[in-house]
Amino acid sequence: MNTHATEAPLLDARNLHKSYGDKAVLRGVDLSIRPGQVKAMLGPSGSGKSTTLRLINLLERVDQGTIEIDGKRLGFVGKPGAERPAPERVLAKQRQVVGMVFQQFNLFPHLNATRNVMSGLTTVHRVHRKDAEERAVMMLERVGMGAHTHKYPSELSGGQQQRVAIARALVMEPKLMLFDEPTSALDPELVGEVLRVMESLASEGMTMLVVTHETRFARRVADEVVLFDDGVIIEQQEPEGFFENPQHERTKEFLRHVH
Repeated sequence: MNTHATEAPLLDARNLHKSYGDKAVLRGVDLSIRPGQVKAMLGPSGSGKSTTLRLINLLERVDQGTIEIDGKRLGFVGKPGAERPAPERVLAKQRQVVGMVFQQFNLFPHLNATRNVMSGLTTVHRVHRKDAEERAVMMLERVGMGAHTHKYPSELSGGQQQRVAIARALVMEPKLMLFDEPTSALDPELVGEVLRVMESLASEGMTMLVVTHETRFARRVADEVVLFDDGVIIEQQEPEGFFENPQHERTKEFLRHVH
C-alpha cells in the first residue's frame, strides 16, 4: 500500500446531507480520497455507504454539502456564491470522470461482452466503432475476459458478468472508480475472481472507493478503512489500526458481528 498524505485530494466531499422524506440517510459526511488511494467503506445496511457513492456519481443530488473532483465542484454550475444546480447535459459530462460498478451487473442482455463494453465509447465519446471495439477487447482482456468477448450475458457466470461491468466502467478512463458491494450478488465461489481484478487495479494505481463486506479484501488492499453508522462516519483508520485497535466502541461491536 502506498502513502498519499502529501497529495491534494482527488475527491473532496464535505458535510454531505441526504434525506428521503423524514428519513435522514446522511447527516454530515466528510470523505476525501487522494490519487492512487483505495478506501474501503464498511458499515451495516442502511448506514449511508451506497447513498454516498450515488451522490458522488451524480445519480442523486445532495440536500446540503459539496463534492469536488480535482477542485471542481460537481452537480452545480456558476461562479462561487452564485452556483445553481447543473442541467442534465452538464451532469452527464461531469459523470464521465467517475466510473461506477453496482451490485447488479446492469449489462444489456441483447449485446455481447464486447458490445456492452464499447457502448459508452460510441454513444458518449463518439469513438469510431472499430476503435471502440479494439479498446473494448483490450479492456476485457485486462479483466481476464479475453476468451469471452463474443458471449452474451446469459452465457456468462455472475462473476464473469461483473468483470464485464468493471471493464465497461474502466474503458471510459475515469479518474475515480466507485464499487458498490460488487460481490454481494455473487455465489461465494465466484467472489474471488472479481476481488482479484479489483486488487490488480489497486496495484496499478487506480483510485478506488469500495463499499464492501469483504473485510479480508479491505484489510489487504485498502489504504484506509471507513466505518459508516446511522448516516455518519464514526471511524477512519489504516487497516491495521482499524481491525486491530479500533477506537470507537461501535467499530468494535461491528467487527465482532462481522467476524
